[in-house]
Amino acid sequence: MNWNIYLSGEIHTDWRQQLIDGAKAHNLPVTFSSAVTNHEASDAAGDLLGAEDNSFWRDHKSSKVNGIRTKNLIAKCDIAIIRFGDKYKQWNAAFDAGYCAALDKPYITLHADDIIHPLKEVDASAMAWATTPAQVVEILRYVILEK
Repeated sequence: MNWNIYLSGEIHTDWRQQLIDGAKAHNLPVTFSSAVTNHEASDAAGDLLGAEDNSFWRDHKSSKVNGIRTKNLIAKCDIAIIRFGDKYKQWNAAFDAGYCAALDKPYITLHADDIIHPLKEVDASAMAWATTPAQVVEILRYVILEK
């Protein structure tokens, strides 16, 4: 079986690449997908539908266009990895975690221990909480290869 893994959350570090490299190192049968991680492109996704003077409507349209990708990829994934960083509040990641929970999709949260409290509800529905991409790779290795 090839596992579809959706990567959600923080876009300012290389955690996605660390997971991809770790999965390759263990020859895990996985395919990774993600939301658009180019911040400017994501913010401008709704601009395809015409310019907006009001930033609310620009963000609203972009969110809807981005949501087409996100909803489909989460619905098709076998597991999601949801990363929360320390520099910015990732409201989109929290929303993705809630969407996974609503769809009964298993997910792993990835974040430092200093934000346990604000993420307590998100972590409560997660199947695991990891603090490093290497831990996530080990979880995937165990789950997929039974080792």
